[in-house]
Amino acid sequence: MEKQDSVDVAPDIYQVALENDRVRVLSIHQKPGQASPQHWHPAFVLYIVNDGKVKFSYSDGESEELELKAGQAIWSDEVTHSAENTGTAEVHAVCVEFKG
Repeated sequence: MEKQDSVDVAPDIYQVALENDRVRVLSIHQKPGQASPQHWHPAFVLYIVNDGKVKFSYSDGESEELELKAGQAIWSDEVTHSAENTGTAEVHAVCVEFKG
């Protein structure tokens, strides 16, 4: 299965803020009820700008709902998932994807 890039599948949610040969930094803005199609990320750190709630559904059929807190940082290995804002506020986060 081909890896789908987050910016390609949901450009209204994911915008590239910076990209070089080492990292790609994404600004994420997801409105309440808005969901992204399934997509892939290399290993990354996610920095949460404001409180929110997101349901992540993974390619293996598993899912989890996370309560996100402003100032929280989350590490993830490479992952394929979709994300749905299940809260009442827009989710704003910064994703730093690592290359090679």
